[in-house]
Amino acid sequence: MFCSRCGAQIDDQAMICPRCGCATQNYRPGSQYDARYRTNCSPKSRLAALLLCVFLGGLGIHRFYVGKIGTGILWLLTAGLFGIGWLIDIILIACGSMSDSAGLLVLDWGI
Repeated sequence: MFCSRCGAQIDDQAMICPRCGCATQNYRPGSQYDARYRTNCSPKSRLAALLLCVFLGGLGIHRFYVGKIGTGILWLLTAGLFGIGWLIDIILIACGSMSDSAGLLVLDWGI
């Protein structure tokens, strides 16, 4: 079985993905993993962040969306760090390595 959020191969009986900490289809609410699931994944949509980054990345709108206000302002004033930061952010979001302001990975595609 593969994790629907990060794509890692996981055990068929696993309730939590060991790579990203998000629930699998076997997840049971109220289990011992309940608190871990709530704390390891950002509630922000990865798809929304990726679309915002692709179309408005030079303005830093995707950074405002995930709660990174300081770097959002920096992206806004420098046109996405002169395009380099914008390109890096696209790669980070697509690979599932972008985190929100609380340090939680933005993994859920929100589909």
